[in-house]
Parts: sequence; C-alpha cells; structure tokens
Amino acid sequence: PGSAVPEHLPELQWIVDALDDKRAKDVRVLDLSPLTASLDCFVIATAESQPQIQALEDAVKERMKDHGRLPRHVEAPSSRWVLLDFGGVVVHLMSPEAREFYDLEGLWADAETLDVTPA
Repeated sequence: PGSAVPEHLPELQWIVDALDDKRAKDVRVLDLSPLTASLDCFVIATAESQPQIQALEDAVKERMKDHGRLPRHVEAPSSRWVLLDFGGVVVHLMSPEAREFYDLEGLWADAETLDVTPA
C-alpha cells in the first residue's frame, strides 16, 4: 500500500484512468517530491505492443487536454518507450523489455509509491 494521492495533483487520477481505459499493465505512481525539486511524480505503465504504447499516449494526451493540460514535451527515445512531460508529472509508457532494462523503479527506489486506483 502506498501513500494517499496529494490533493494538488488531481491529474494523477486522470492519467491513471486514461491508462486503465486502454488496459495498461502494472501502472505505478512514484512520489518524487521529497527527492527532487524539479518533479512531483512519475507515472510508469507497461504496454504489450507498439500500437498499445501509441493508444496509451493518445488516451493520456486526450484526457489531459479535456482538463486544459497539454504536455510540455513528448519524447520517444525508442519505439519501446514514450515519455510525456506535464511539468511536475512525467508519464513513462514502456514495453516490458524497456521497463525491465531501464528499471526506473529501481533508480528511484527511495520514492514512495502512491495509491492511485482507477475510478
């Protein structure tokens, strides 16, 4: 069990709901705020295929746009990983292989996992 979702980050719920709608796997929300001044949270999700990564990206962008939030930056380091930067919240959509290889949860092992369940 993780910590409660910070009140000032309702976008985490929107993102998790959008990912759930497109059947993302193993969605994790890491609270980085105690560890770095530049970020509040990472949302990490696994997609089973490149088309699913694209569907997840589209779903998150659409849901956030509905709430007046556009990504500051979108980066696709490879066909196996897409990063959506919404300022304090960064979303990582990864293939299982990329997620295992880059091991963001391991790199940020000191971060607490937040409890954000799909609505």
